[in-house]
Amino acid sequence: MTSTYIYGIASAGHPGLPDGMAGIGEPARTVHLVKKGPLAAIVSDAPEDLRPKRRDLLAHQSVLAEAGAAGPVLPMRFGSLAPDDESVAAVLAERAEHYEERLRALDGKVEYNVKAQHDEEAVLHRVMAENPEVRTVIEANRQAGGGTYEERLRLGELVVAAVQAREAEDAVELQHLLEPDAEAVSTGPEGTGWLANVSFLVKRDGAERFLAAVETIRTSHPHLDITVNGPLPPYSFVEPGPSAPADSTE
Repeated sequence: MTSTYIYGIASAGHPGLPDGMAGIGEPARTVHLVKKGPLAAIVSDAPEDLRPKRRDLLAHQSVLAEAGAAGPVLPMRFGSLAPDDESVAAVLAERAEHYEERLRALDGKVEYNVKAQHDEEAVLHRVMAENPEVRTVIEANRQAGGGTYEERLRLGELVVAAVQAREAEDAVELQHLLEPDAEAVSTGPEGTGWLANVSFLVKRDGAERFLAAVETIRTSHPHLDITVNGPLPPYSFVEPGPSAPADSTE
């Protein structure tokens, strides 16, 4: 039995999709709408061997981009499945209030994902300049011709602790500096190799201001290597509801 693949959720009054719009799969499955009450799900049949292949990932993004250009859409992440169209309609009915609120909240907004990591050499210079204890141990070891194994080990532990503390401080500061230009914030999972992995919900007409704020941070924090991905469909803000920045007036 063929499952239903879900691209996103829109209002039942969404202008619709081009006839014969192609989705995932090979051959490509035709995209259609499943409507229930005030909502509509953008769906197609799902391939039996669904995997995150490049062609299907691009097809998923293409459907969302085209549908999103015609009106607000809540994007589902790649691989969202339901047993059939009737099950999709049942979920639309059950969660109508939540999806309607999210459609209103995300209308006219996009997501920017910001990741940051340290430039290793630059952050070591910064740590040594800021940390008197590290400087004292370095100087003592230098005068002792490099120091004993235990002294070198202590220096290494001090440097690692200082770098970790700087990572935590920089993560908080980066988010704090970008929050004023965002409507909401969603932090990504820890342990990804980045000191910060944060998604920001940004008004389309405020994107230039947000990106300018990122460039200002790049200039003022040369020890940070910052990567920005966007504009994206607001995947991180479909649910649970986003957290508003501390100074938000909404």
